[in-house]
Amino acid sequence: MTLMRKTPWQDLEVLQHRLGDIFGDVTPSTTQNTEQWIPAVDIRETDDALNMHVELPGIDKKDITIEVKDGVLSISGERRYEKDVKEENAHRIERAYGRFTRSFSLPRNVNADAVEASMQDGVLHVRLPKLESAKPKAIAIK
Repeated sequence: MTLMRKTPWQDLEVLQHRLGDIFGDVTPSTTQNTEQWIPAVDIRETDDALNMHVELPGIDKKDITIEVKDGVLSISGERRYEKDVKEENAHRIERAYGRFTRSFSLPRNVNADAVEASMQDGVLHVRLPKLESAKPKAIAIK
């Protein structure tokens, strides 16, 4: 079973694409999508940390800012629209461009001073280690 994130406009977008396929949507789109967009995020928990994976294809790590302030982790950045295409007519532009911001309230058991981040293959990996007091401990039986 596959879980999919659904947006309120998703049904209208599907209908628009289907109508475009039926009626031969060949009208060039030269406008760029500069509205805010929201990258997909997965958050998983282990015994010692929370691990976030943020989909950011086509974005250089220098264009991403990660900040922890007052118990909130914020990830922001920008995917820039490249206008270097010469002698080509765009028939459809579906990828989102522009600024994005995602903010997450951190649980109290996260060590905000030890957050680590790396980027690989267009996926930002953020590791939020737990405080020592929050990690499970095995108790020896005497």
